[in-house]
Amino acid sequence: MERYYQEEIECAAPEKIRGIQDEKLVAQVKHVWDNVPYYRKKMEEKGVTPDDIKSVDDLHKLPFLSKYDLRDAYPYGLLGVPLKDCVRIHSTSGTTGKRVVAFYTQGDIDLWEDCCARAITAAGGTKEDVCHVSYGYGLFTGGLGLHGGSQKAGCLTVPVSSGNTERQIMFIRDLQATILCCTPSYAAYLGESMKEMGMGPDDIPLKAGIFGAEAWSEEMRHDIEKTLGIKAYDIYGLTELSGPGVAFECSAQNGMHINEDHFIAEIIDPDTEEVLPDGSQGELVFTAIDKKAFPMMRYRTRDICTLHREKCSCGRTFIKMEKPKGRTDDMLIIRGVNVFPSQIETVLLENGYQANYQIIVDRVNNTDTLDVHVEMTPEMFTDDITEINKRQADLVKGMLSMLGIKAKVTLVAPKSITRSEGKAVRVIDNRKI
Repeated sequence: MERYYQEEIECAAPEKIRGIQDEKLVAQVKHVWDNVPYYRKKMEEKGVTPDDIKSVDDLHKLPFLSKYDLRDAYPYGLLGVPLKDCVRIHSTSGTTGKRVVAFYTQGDIDLWEDCCARAITAAGGTKEDVCHVSYGYGLFTGGLGLHGGSQKAGCLTVPVSSGNTERQIMFIRDLQATILCCTPSYAAYLGESMKEMGMGPDDIPLKAGIFGAEAWSEEMRHDIEKTLGIKAYDIYGLTELSGPGVAFECSAQNGMHINEDHFIAEIIDPDTEEVLPDGSQGELVFTAIDKKAFPMMRYRTRDICTLHREKCSCGRTFIKMEKPKGRTDDMLIIRGVNVFPSQIETVLLENGYQANYQIIVDRVNNTDTLDVHVEMTPEMFTDDITEINKRQADLVKGMLSMLGIKAKVTLVAPKSITRSEGKAVRVIDNRKI
């Protein structure tokens, strides 16, 4: 039976949701105009005032915000309330340039935790469940976001954070954890570690996992589900918008429902900035319509995906976003071809490899090179050069078919690629471009 955290909103008629959005958007634009000089200036430059925004139909009139704006306005330039009204900050995990620092009022945190509680409830979470939160705590939004959502959903919450994998497995078994929250790469690593310890899915009580914060493929989902014996749910979010819980998967697992009473989603052409109709692939743009401390208006996420509004078997009426197919800012252009790491991961998983790989891009004699280092699993590990060459050739062929360009593939020993307990570092681009 499908469960809901706030059924009256999650299953509301589309016209009711649209009315909520219209009302909140008008109020939010006025709030930003009055309290965020940085964005007011952008509106003035575009010739827009709050009087021009009467409903969601007018959203396209507003200027965009991008990561460049967040860095320009760092740290307080986009603050929408007095600092004394803020109770917390979070920050992105990026390593280049200035980090994005997002601010929260207590009301912002309450709404965020409600969004995460919806996700946990959609994954089957109840007061009878034990929720094991292995996302990192601290400045990263994952840990505290799912922690607060778990508590609101009534679960016994285990704030274990990341690291110390043997202890994690011990707590999962001893405390009878039923829901796991972490990055997909760490979920895969937990499964790998369990296998090395002689344990299988029947040795742990987990029934569901909520995984996000990094890209992962359907093949990786199936691999995690098989290894841990769970149903794996996707969750989407950005620090700029609050954190995980902007969108979440239901039992249908064919897209993530966007919490439309808090966020308005658009798809635009990343080059022309034209708004595209539902069903079109393009760049995802979000407007946070009731976040007061850090109110993001038409924020360009750089994620490439599609929105759909077909009726869902779960009963929820929120629009769905597909799993992002990549990002406009981490898409690799190699010899004129657009390459997404998720495409390479798909080839690996289809050929029986785990999602432990690294893509190394360089430029030699004015020509781009694409090297992919792939870990063999313990079962397939061999020092037979003939066998290794054959396997490498099979992967080269598979990637050529998927990408349209040839990659050099190097199979390496199990566990020789550095593991990550947070976001996995998949791409090293050594080109000076």
